[in-house]
Amino acid sequence: MDGAYDLESLMGLLGDFGKYQAWQYSLHILSALTAGLNMMTLVTVAAIPDFRCKIPGVDVNNTFTILNDTLLAKYHPKLDSGKYDFCQLYNENSTTLSKCESYLWDPTYYQSSRAIEWEFVCDRRWMSAVAQAAYMFGVFTGAVVLGKMSDKYGRKPIFCWSAVLQLILGVGVAFTPEYYSFIFVRYLYGIFGSAGSYIPGFVLTMELVGPSKRSLCGMSFQAAFAIGIMLVASWGSFIKDRQILQIVYGCHALLLIGHIWLMDESPRWLWGNGRIRESVMIVKKALKMNGRSVNLDTAEFVSQGKTQTRPKEESSAAGAFDLFKSPNLRNKTLNVMLGWFANSIVYYGLALGTNSLEGNPYVNMFVMAAVEIPSYAIAVYLMDKWGRRSLTSCQMVIGGICCILTATISQVTVSMVFMFIGKFMIASSFAILYNYSAELFPTVIRSFAMGLGAMAARFSGTLTPLITLLDSFDPKIPSLLFAVVSIVSGFLIMFLPETLNKPLPQSIEEGETFGVGDTLFASLCGKGDADEPAGYDKKTESEQMQPLK
Repeated sequence: MDGAYDLESLMGLLGDFGKYQAWQYSLHILSALTAGLNMMTLVTVAAIPDFRCKIPGVDVNNTFTILNDTLLAKYHPKLDSGKYDFCQLYNENSTTLSKCESYLWDPTYYQSSRAIEWEFVCDRRWMSAVAQAAYMFGVFTGAVVLGKMSDKYGRKPIFCWSAVLQLILGVGVAFTPEYYSFIFVRYLYGIFGSAGSYIPGFVLTMELVGPSKRSLCGMSFQAAFAIGIMLVASWGSFIKDRQILQIVYGCHALLLIGHIWLMDESPRWLWGNGRIRESVMIVKKALKMNGRSVNLDTAEFVSQGKTQTRPKEESSAAGAFDLFKSPNLRNKTLNVMLGWFANSIVYYGLALGTNSLEGNPYVNMFVMAAVEIPSYAIAVYLMDKWGRRSLTSCQMVIGGICCILTATISQVTVSMVFMFIGKFMIASSFAILYNYSAELFPTVIRSFAMGLGAMAARFSGTLTPLITLLDSFDPKIPSLLFAVVSIVSGFLIMFLPETLNKPLPQSIEEGETFGVGDTLFASLCGKGDADEPAGYDKKTESEQMQPLK
């Protein structure tokens, strides 16, 4: 082989997306499907069906029946919204109220649920919120801890161990006998169910495929996440026993167990950690599968690679401090974390707003997940034409404006239209941000940076149900808060560098110099490349980014 013996030359031999990348990608993307599924299991396993108080002398057979308005008015007070308060019951004289002691549950859609068993209603509503928060806090923990471990110990070990634990916890949570053990297992389930395999899997794909395919592959991850949510609705509509349903959900982790033998470590991670020979051997295997007869001089790559990469100990020592100690990386990190926070809080805020939709809850859940897929398809097309920065910023601002319109327009149909437009925009910008984040940060700390972004998203996801409680003061407050966060973050995204058709930075030093002076405003003024750091080789960039014919 003639030419340079560096990492980009080595990876360039593979082309952007050959048979080997397609095979590995098909393994990686399964982690997105299980992550989406695991994230939403509580919606069906602990669903709260329609309910009302059991009325002494009326409900003698303990069966839920729909009472006429006269009976309801006789036994239940009315709220300011015009609905009946099923948490309190008038006494016989209809003048004093007492707490409801037992409930009847509508079996139309849910015959078995943790919410029915433990009565997650009225003064016990907090139990349902805490159960979901425990899972989200687990994802929060996994994003930080496992993201760092993935950078230190490798993408594959964290992916595979998480898959095994995901299977154990996903099935085991179905058998937890009481509430507090359920909360603890849910917390562990969140660590490994929606963070442990998903983040390493996404990073593995971003580090393996070429620049021309990153958008499509990254966006497909988000579509797989949505399909996972659709599976939650599909299984829930057929399986009515909550324990069997959770076991079925948990067994989806079996899709990831074979990765222990089938999936390879990231050549980029191996190279960046001084394991040059292993990196070259994986590329040799990939070249063979891709049908390319290239004779790689392993010894020369190892010799040259050792002089180009830092020692393993130094690379492994990269951590959170490296993201914040230099100004450019620090600004990018804080900006990206706010972007993840904003997208997550608006995404889940709009999703929670659909709880008032009438009809079959399984169909509603399925459709709400399905509408995300067209947004990803459009984003794939546009992000390689407009770039990541401008599209993400534009969609976040529009999504925020839609939140304002949803809150202020009284006509229900029009308000719903803007809510769906907002969901469409935010789902798309959230998906682009995954790609964008992976491309902004250097290889030696990329997974940890992704983990920080996911941490910010999970933190805001945990806050969202609490923010929606502010509607007790004014129904407009939650949506307006979501709108402000989205619009402010969308504006700040304009100050991040564009990554379209740019080589991925490898070291901390490259990450610090990457995109200096490149903002949306500079690009509009024709100055996007004016402030490239000294020593930046545009010829090298051009050669690196040309797909192999």
